[in-house]
Amino acid sequence: MVPYKKREKSQLHKTLELLDARMELPDDKKRYYHALKKGYEGERMFDRFLEQSLHNDCYVLNDLLLQHNNTTFQIDNLLIFSELVYPFEVKNFDGDYYYENEQIFSKSGLELVNPLNQLSKTESLLRKLLQSLNFPLPLSPKIVFINPEFTLYQAPLDKPFLFHSQLHRFFKQLNEQPSHLTEKHKWLANKLISLHISDYPVQQLPKYRYDELRKGIICENCSSFALEIVGQKCVCRECKHVEVVRDAILRSVWEYKLLFPDRVITTANIHEWCQIIESRRRIKRVLDENFEIVGSNRWISYK
Repeated sequence: MVPYKKREKSQLHKTLELLDARMELPDDKKRYYHALKKGYEGERMFDRFLEQSLHNDCYVLNDLLLQHNNTTFQIDNLLIFSELVYPFEVKNFDGDYYYENEQIFSKSGLELVNPLNQLSKTESLLRKLLQSLNFPLPLSPKIVFINPEFTLYQAPLDKPFLFHSQLHRFFKQLNEQPSHLTEKHKWLANKLISLHISDYPVQQLPKYRYDELRKGIICENCSSFALEIVGQKCVCRECKHVEVVRDAILRSVWEYKLLFPDRVITTANIHEWCQIIESRRRIKRVLDENFEIVGSNRWISYK
């Protein structure tokens, strides 16, 4: 099953990932970034289950950030069948937990943020949004505990929980469910994608300045700075990953634009940002071939 809307790291996730490699994040931002990273890994695990196990006629929309009545809500995975919609909340918890008094606790007694509350909010807002679009399909929301190393003791049977060991049976049931999509369902899928919010809250980012960040090209595989140029290739001494120099420069320009949208892209600026590219001509050639040239002579920049 190929997803109709693929999953991508959010701009917030990408920015924190770059900052984590180039500076020492404050403790609260580091914890937040690691939670984002672990959550994303769990969501990708569930994506792979969907792609390998789901064969029925449905639309798969990954990672929707929507708004209704000025309230924002996120859906990790949404499946649109002809007569039913499944919103999924994916959790990548690991370890031993127990359920008591409508709450989830670790064995040490630490209370987790209750995913049932989050799912209830999502269900309510999604139902109202579908009604406003004149598409009041019934919902069957689920919380997926994707990590096989997670155990929830005393889990009640009447809650919409799906554990790793149940996923194959669950997808078998979905594949046997009658479903025949029409153009109306395609319209709904496209409408929800068009309503997806791609912006991220700036307040979640730490303060940072250009002169405070470590310069250099980061390995796209392991995020280390242990790169060296060997002919037309960029080789990582840590993980042995190989990338074409042109692609590494373009990726570094994208990172520069993401972190500093107000800074001008020039050959000198990107040469300083990349560090390990000795030849400015090499950088200028890549910029000339891939960006629009603004100005002339000494005042050339790119956009």
